[in-house]
Amino acid sequence: MEKNGNNRKLRVCVATCNRADYSKLAPIMFGIKTEPEFFDLDVVVLGSHLIDDYGNTYRMIEQDDFDINTRLHTIVRGEDEAAMVESVGLALVKLPDVLNRLKPDIMIVHGDRFDALALATSAALMNIRILHIEGCPSYDKLLCAKNKDYMSIIRMWLGDDVKPKDYIVALQHPVTTDIKHSIKMFELTLDALISFNKRTLVLFPNIDAGSKEMVRVMRKKGIEHHPNFRAVKHVPFDQFIQLVAHAGCMIGNSSCGVREVGAFGTPVINLGTRQIGRETGENVLHVRDADTQDKILQALHLQFGKQYPCSKIYGDGNAVPRILKFLKSIDLQEPLQKKFCFPPVKDNISQDIDHILETLSALAVDLGGTNLRVAIVSMKGEIVKKYTQFNPKTYEERINLILQMCVEAAAEAVKLNCRILGVGISTGGRVNPREGIVLHSTKLIQEWNSVDLRTPLSDTLHLPVWVDNDGNCAAMAERKFGQGKGLENFVTFITGTGIGGGIIHQHELIHGSSFCAAELGHLVVSLDGPDCSCGSHGCIEAYASGMALQREAKKLHDEDLLLVEGMSVPKDEAVGALHLIQAAKLGNVKAQSILRTAGTALGLGVVNILHTMNPSLVILSGILASHYIHIVKDVIRQQALSSVQDVDVVVSDLVDPALLGAASMVLDYTTRRIY
Repeated sequence: MEKNGNNRKLRVCVATCNRADYSKLAPIMFGIKTEPEFFDLDVVVLGSHLIDDYGNTYRMIEQDDFDINTRLHTIVRGEDEAAMVESVGLALVKLPDVLNRLKPDIMIVHGDRFDALALATSAALMNIRILHIEGCPSYDKLLCAKNKDYMSIIRMWLGDDVKPKDYIVALQHPVTTDIKHSIKMFELTLDALISFNKRTLVLFPNIDAGSKEMVRVMRKKGIEHHPNFRAVKHVPFDQFIQLVAHAGCMIGNSSCGVREVGAFGTPVINLGTRQIGRETGENVLHVRDADTQDKILQALHLQFGKQYPCSKIYGDGNAVPRILKFLKSIDLQEPLQKKFCFPPVKDNISQDIDHILETLSALAVDLGGTNLRVAIVSMKGEIVKKYTQFNPKTYEERINLILQMCVEAAAEAVKLNCRILGVGISTGGRVNPREGIVLHSTKLIQEWNSVDLRTPLSDTLHLPVWVDNDGNCAAMAERKFGQGKGLENFVTFITGTGIGGGIIHQHELIHGSSFCAAELGHLVVSLDGPDCSCGSHGCIEAYASGMALQREAKKLHDEDLLLVEGMSVPKDEAVGALHLIQAAKLGNVKAQSILRTAGTALGLGVVNILHTMNPSLVILSGILASHYIHIVKDVIRQQALSSVQDVDVVVSDLVDPALLGAASMVLDYTTRRIY
């Protein structure tokens, strides 16, 4: 088989400088090692790996059964700015001999630390291709790690009396651009942790300038001998991820906190400026500055013991296969002259970063009274693929089908080059969106009260999950993709089997104190109107919903007053709202009167909203919207105050507002976290 455009294997040099970059590089190294027919692997170890004060972490590479080809002592001690510069210089002096001897086709380098700079500079000047990794291949391991045995690891590092979710992991490094301030922040962190009085595992800082001063602060405060603290130089990565996965909180400024820990939903307190500009999951609380320990202590009280959904911002578990595929695509015969484009992958463009960004997507679930629908929805609101099944009648069947359909859709998304950011669920009834729980469902969806949808989906898919009422989802769809885009205040009425709605006020969705806001179908427009499914009477839904029109259509049909010339209803077909609309269009006066009454009831509800909320737009959505729009406008002209009569009332142009709204919860939240 021809390999990499040549008849020989690709010689890959992986250079690792410290415990942090090895955790990212190790999954790639394991992947390379499993394909010896394609790759030869050389491992170069340098930097703090070889220093006793930082744990001699080269040993974990040996324990992983990798042959270390070269060890380079490149660190000039001093832990200040000058020492970092001298360390880079020493590495630049030593690396040429190593690279001349190994003659790699490509060097894999991770991150942006000073020792990585020396590696990249040496390789570039010696015309060696560089694969620069600044992602999270470690996610390939993280997403399946949490359920492994962890109690023995917790006991080993924190003591026999410590329980899961009842301890803290602290990891704080110096900020080399402001060493003095970062040391002050570290002092305040330790003071806050002492006051918080929970068992805490403190890892020593990295070798950057300022680390020596931070260690002095630890010793000054007696952290190494304090009964609540365990201070360690290094924890093997497999054990470290179990510790953070089951911690009550992680605190510090390590990139691990804003990246890897998101895979477990562990609460994180990110301190200071070291991670500024990085995207973070909802599990991260930022304390950018603090003059006393109080702000950090308050953050600990807010975060400790919480559990957040898993985040896949920094990885979906498939990084290593993508990287190996890209390595195999490299043609060594191509010239080394730099090109300002991503090297092509001939049979798959999923490695192109621009393509990946264009296909950031959400899984959207619409739980209707009849059908259960799941869709892959792109950032632009395109429904890439949709799956539909009948909605089962029992809880067990329904939850199992949701999980099955979502798992299948997530797997299909990989083939479609869609990166799933999370799951959004639209469902009828009253929903607590903060907890992801359906509190009370509509009568159309049986056995669907006090249902936690977030936990089983998040645990199964390792994705964050959002849940909301279908009317609210329709409003969010209009805000992101529809006619409400950019508007500060608007209201959406949903006209379907029932009547629902959503209210956007000052760009935000209104839920209400008990998550019951925008139940627009149950606005009462007549004191002696027909009975409603909610138990009241005279509600808009009792007049204008699909169920109400079906009821009236059946009455007419039973009295032989529905059908007119040009109409027929097969014997095996149930009479419904659409038959009533068809009869009205063909001149059936009674059908026209029923529709006018229904539209008037809806119009009165709209007038009430105009007088209450004073929105700048009212959007009618759903299958009946176009049949009601003109009647609603007439009612506004006749009944509304002159000051609101000019408000626009329009029919939604969105095809699937429930699915798009469910997706928008994911796409809005996961893409506005850059700070």
